[in-house]
Amino acid sequence: MSSVPRKIAYNAVFSAAAKMTGTVLALVGIGFITRYLGKDGFGDYSTVLAFFFFFGALADLGLYTISTREISRPGSDEKEILGNVFSIRLASSLFIVLVSFLIVIFLPYPEPVKLGIIISALAYVFSSGYSVLIGLFQKRLAMDKVATGELAGKIVQVSAIVLAVKYNLGFLAIIGTLFLNMLVSFFIVYVWSRRYIKFSPAFDFSAWKKFLKESYPVGISAIIVFAYFKLDTILLSVMKTSADVGIYNAAYKVLENISFFPSMFVGLVMPIMSRYIFHERKKFEIVADNTFKVFLILTVPLFIGTVFLAGGIIRLIGGAGFSESVPVLRLLSAAMVFIFFGNFFTNVIIAGSLQKKMLGILLFCAVFNISLNLFLIPRFSYMGAALTSSLTEGLVAILSFWAAWRNLQYVPSFSKIIPILVSGAGMAFVFHSFQNLSFPLQAVSGVVVYFLLLWLFRAISLEEVRSLINKQNGEPAEFEPIA
Repeated sequence: MSSVPRKIAYNAVFSAAAKMTGTVLALVGIGFITRYLGKDGFGDYSTVLAFFFFFGALADLGLYTISTREISRPGSDEKEILGNVFSIRLASSLFIVLVSFLIVIFLPYPEPVKLGIIISALAYVFSSGYSVLIGLFQKRLAMDKVATGELAGKIVQVSAIVLAVKYNLGFLAIIGTLFLNMLVSFFIVYVWSRRYIKFSPAFDFSAWKKFLKESYPVGISAIIVFAYFKLDTILLSVMKTSADVGIYNAAYKVLENISFFPSMFVGLVMPIMSRYIFHERKKFEIVADNTFKVFLILTVPLFIGTVFLAGGIIRLIGGAGFSESVPVLRLLSAAMVFIFFGNFFTNVIIAGSLQKKMLGILLFCAVFNISLNLFLIPRFSYMGAALTSSLTEGLVAILSFWAAWRNLQYVPSFSKIIPILVSGAGMAFVFHSFQNLSFPLQAVSGVVVYFLLLWLFRAISLEEVRSLINKQNGEPAEFEPIA
């Protein structure tokens, strides 16, 4: 394996390890919150978080993706790009804070929930600030630094949650931990970014206009993605009870905490795909195909494990009081798989500078999602919302694949799909045959069998495993495909 694939692999493994640790911490934090607040309180907490994502969608403006693409291109002026993009995001974030004060006046929520929404808007200012800087690390294949900052923020948040529960500090203290998380993450990522490049806020309004003209389709896409990714929680909070919101989100939190991986991994390869998609097609296809194969290897056990182990997962997260969330999680397992491939194909479309094509796809899916939610939630509550989420993510994956094939003539390699599926069947057999084992033993046994079968069927080689733990520095060399 050459230098660049090794660096991608190192960053993927390090970032994945940090993210997985953060995911475990997040689930520990959620465990404390669900047991402390109960179904109704956790429903209110989930409603506040839904507004946090809503503010992120409004203020996104597509600048993260476009700035990453622009600074990755040869001859780019990083200081000018980052200075102006940072200023635009700061202005939009402060605008969101002002909007949050106006929004809460008209919302049919209790006072603590309204105050929580304002706190979440303030937290987003810091989240927005550090997300702009991620492209700087992506270009240098140094996402391990970002992962470290995010993990530190998560450690602080979970520690604060434990203290808030121990000393019975109440609902708003739990919401305040989100603010601490974003503050710590921003500080660490910002300090590290100064080692690569020192930039200052810039106010070149002609540059602002140029960036916004390029980025607005992606920005609108972010709002549309929010519409089908988190609007279900807000619709549940309006049409059903806080307990319904809590039951749904106890399961949805699993999906939410797993969905980081496809965006993280594709983020690592996005600068390379953007660089080569038009000029060195073979290199682009190798990187894209390798990414697709990784997603296949990950999604098969993810789906099977979630279907068989949903009961144990929910007991860990919410305890016995959230047993209604088990069928919700099983229904959402399909959404988890579709998120991986939807994320992959939408990023291929962006790398090919086809943001407007992607916008049309996501707009159609958002209309589908909202319409189906409005029909199903009043009738089936959280089960209707879960079914809508899975169908919508499937639609995104199918339509984005079609767009990548139709406009960029890209179809991923399905090499090794048969041994991967057979390995997954072996994993399912273990889960089915040893249902009396404890949850941890079941999970470990299934994963061990799956990866052992992958190796036996040569779906993954020992050389690939070695390369994942072998970091080498250096300039881009010749790409090599993963068999």
